[in-house]
Amino acid sequence: MLFVTFVVVALLSLAPGSPAAVILGENATPEAVAALEANLGLDDPVWMQWLHWLQGAVTGDFGTSLVTNQGVLDSIVERLPVTLELAVLAQLMALIISIPMAFAAARRPGKIADRSANFVTSILLSLPAFVAAPLFVYFFAVQLGWFPVTGWTPLGDGIGANLQSAFLPAFCVALIEVASLQRILRSDLITTLREDYVVAARAKGLGGAYIMLRHAFRPSSFSLVTVAAIGFGRLLGGTIIVEAFFSLPGVGQLVSNAVNSRDLITVQGVVAFIAIIYVLLNTLVDVGYGMLDPRVRLAGAR
Repeated sequence: MLFVTFVVVALLSLAPGSPAAVILGENATPEAVAALEANLGLDDPVWMQWLHWLQGAVTGDFGTSLVTNQGVLDSIVERLPVTLELAVLAQLMALIISIPMAFAAARRPGKIADRSANFVTSILLSLPAFVAAPLFVYFFAVQLGWFPVTGWTPLGDGIGANLQSAFLPAFCVALIEVASLQRILRSDLITTLREDYVVAARAKGLGGAYIMLRHAFRPSSFSLVTVAAIGFGRLLGGTIIVEAFFSLPGVGQLVSNAVNSRDLITVQGVVAFIAIIYVLLNTLVDVGYGMLDPRVRLAGAR
């Protein structure tokens, strides 16, 4: 986390222009810009700017925006519900679609279901969100009128209207997650289905669906859970393009506006917040391994 926040400061310091010039406007004199930079500490070396920010961050103070004068943590908390709902919906969509696809593909590797799933996931992997978003908007919003083109309806205005505004952006984000989750789970399922205890279950006459769900899915879901957790953390900070395209007031749009205005403090705060989420999610995944497979608990007990 320390390394990530320092790199952000260093990269933004290399960008042309000055936050002071953005704050004062185009007609500001060089003297006024230099004075404001000195007042804000922007003329200090990069490492000193980072240390000043870090002193507040370790106590939960992520600083104050150079542009809006609003607390960075307050800005994140204000916009987090939109991004969080988008990430949760996208991850649920990805899991609901990818798990049955992986089951169908792993039951008969190399057959038509497996080849079809591989073809679909190859297309999804090559379809970035900035391409999928306008395509979906054109077909489902403009042509069919099923969803609004842009904008966001809060949950307080009704869950139906909220889901209608959130579905398309969440689906755009979920597509790549579907491809990666399906391929990872398919590979692990194929390996697990070759284990001796699965072969023994088949010899007992147990059905294929029962074996898949009861004996193969849980021990095959280690990689799935890991990638899904990391993917969820990535979704919290990686929906900038989708949020900008659909005009969603989330954390992604906050970062986009902060980068355009060179609001260094806001960018640092958002990056640090997302890094914390990553660390927490990975910790929860490590703890959850023992719940997924008793062999992990037994190994730890030894």
